[in-house]
Amino acid sequence: MRVLVTGASGAIGGDLVPRLVARGHAVRALARTPSRVKAVGLEEVVRGDVVTGEGLAAAVSGADIAYYLVHSMEPAVDGSSPFAERERLGAGNFAAAARRAGVRRVVYLGGPVPQGGGTSAHLASRLAVEQLLLDAAPQAVALRASIVISARSRSFRFLVRLVERVRVMPLPAWRVHRTRPIDGRDVLAFLVAAGESEAVAGALSLDIAGPDLLTYAAMIEHIRDALLLGRPRLDLPFTLTPVAARVAAAIAGEDAELVVPLMEGLGADLLPRDERAAELFGVRLHHFDAAVEHALGVWERDEQLAAR
Repeated sequence: MRVLVTGASGAIGGDLVPRLVARGHAVRALARTPSRVKAVGLEEVVRGDVVTGEGLAAAVSGADIAYYLVHSMEPAVDGSSPFAERERLGAGNFAAAARRAGVRRVVYLGGPVPQGGGTSAHLASRLAVEQLLLDAAPQAVALRASIVISARSRSFRFLVRLVERVRVMPLPAWRVHRTRPIDGRDVLAFLVAAGESEAVAGALSLDIAGPDLLTYAAMIEHIRDALLLGRPRLDLPFTLTPVAARVAAAIAGEDAELVVPLMEGLGADLLPRDERAAELFGVRLHHFDAAVEHALGVWERDEQLAAR
């Protein structure tokens, strides 16, 4: 099949491309900066931008399947709109281009919806993008994942750097909320299956999650233990997310424009609605500790972790 991958320079897209190529698909990428796309086996890299619409017609032309793996949480510059507006604009442009080109299936990787309401701006934006893309093709699949555990995942790398660099782990009130983080290898397996599976006959919205239910505090403690560190935790009775997120971003060397929205989404449980996805697509799930060890191992092939 002819496949388009947007976001091919990112952690998920860059790892997805070689898997699709290995399965015999003809893969094209769309990127604002083609030189940043390092994935091997691509037939073509189209220069373009979903927000401006540049290159979209050429990118989707002739595609049977289109993966939408674009997120817009980088800082706004030169008076540009906030990330949520850019995400909606980009998704709307992409959906319109896919419909005009007759793309049969669109696959999107987004985020979960908190149980009990209180959706953050970040997660509300993911849901709005999902709704736009589910109307983009006759067979559209939206996958909702919580924290992805992989060597290139920015959220995972942020947690590792934070645990590595503090002497005491201060955990705000959101530490008690629960989620089911997922191994990056399993995310890729779901994405491949979502593009190929004959079980997809119409629009589908599915949660994908790992097998382990963890509080955020337990998740951070597991990462600490995998790093062989003795960091005691300090439970705080408050959250103060805007301030705490910026301090944490500075400690971890990460962009606050990414960390603040992510931490704002921790104010409720982020759990799957059901377990359909693994059975529907035949994906076997890795446990959290195995995911962390694998991610750290891959990370250490290129860079020694100070904590280990």
